[in-house]
Amino acid sequence: MIKGLQLVAFKIGKELFGVGIESIREIVRFPDITEVPDAPAFLEGVINLRGKIVPVIDLRKRLRLGGEENTRSTRVLITENGRNMIGLHVDSVSEVLKIQPDDIEEPPEMVSAIGVEYITGVAKVAERLVILLDLKKILSVEDLKKLVTGVERVAEPQAA
Repeated sequence: MIKGLQLVAFKIGKELFGVGIESIREIVRFPDITEVPDAPAFLEGVINLRGKIVPVIDLRKRLRLGGEENTRSTRVLITENGRNMIGLHVDSVSEVLKIQPDDIEEPPEMVSAIGVEYITGVAKVAERLVILLDLKKILSVEDLKKLVTGVERVAEPQAA
């Protein structure tokens, strides 16, 4: 028997996305965010999550999508990349989906051709399409370096 995959499904604007449940550490309500000067446009800022400084990426900006204003449904997905925790700002988290590998298709050739390497497939769930993302590929190595350097600058006490 082929084991089904479990995905955390979330929305950005009208679109439904999914990531493997194993890549999400926790989901938190949208907290107060401290802005970071000179940060990349998609770095919304940092939050204090139980004593750890965690950068928060606005997936709307990172994926160049329109989104909604923050609402009561707005969430931050906490994930880990190596030993660093990263928050991902999404419009809402809808559910955990169980899908079969047969329900997943490769991204269309045109999507692959334009260099959207973080889209791993498209799942058909009932009448909906869920775009599957690889969180490790959403941030390039260069983006991560900028992000971690910016967070370290914020976390360091400033000399008087």
